[in-house]
Amino acid sequence: MAEITRKELILALISASANPRLSGVDLSALDMTRLNLEGASLRGANMMACTCRETILRGTNMTGVDCTSAQMPFADFQGATLLGTNFTGANLTGVRLTSANLTNAILNGANLQGATLTGANVSGVKFDERTTWPDGKKGSQSNPANYIR
Repeated sequence: MAEITRKELILALISASANPRLSGVDLSALDMTRLNLEGASLRGANMMACTCRETILRGTNMTGVDCTSAQMPFADFQGATLLGTNFTGANLTGVRLTSANLTNAILNGANLQGATLTGANVSGVKFDERTTWPDGKKGSQSNPANYIR
């Protein structure tokens, strides 16, 4: 369970103004629906099973974050640093990953149906046969490089 509550997170975001520092914080199973975390440092945070429905995560540093089984439909990751981020089993339906750096991210079993990956760096992205691509194809029927143009 998260080490902070939604209310505590909102108060921290208000007092932080720009670029809040949440590195290493346990945000597991926390409901962050529609919060604005733009520019936040979330490096090494635990976001397992969190809910980030329509959450603004533009320009965040999420290097090494565990987002296993996270519910993130329609979240905005534009320009985010997602190096080695683990999205295993995550719901990424309709997310915006425009210009995001997904180097070595793990997408095993992730649902990316309707996602936008234009201009994203997808070097070394890992996926499996359960991964659903933006156009609905599964696993090896496609690959992330097909969606970055």
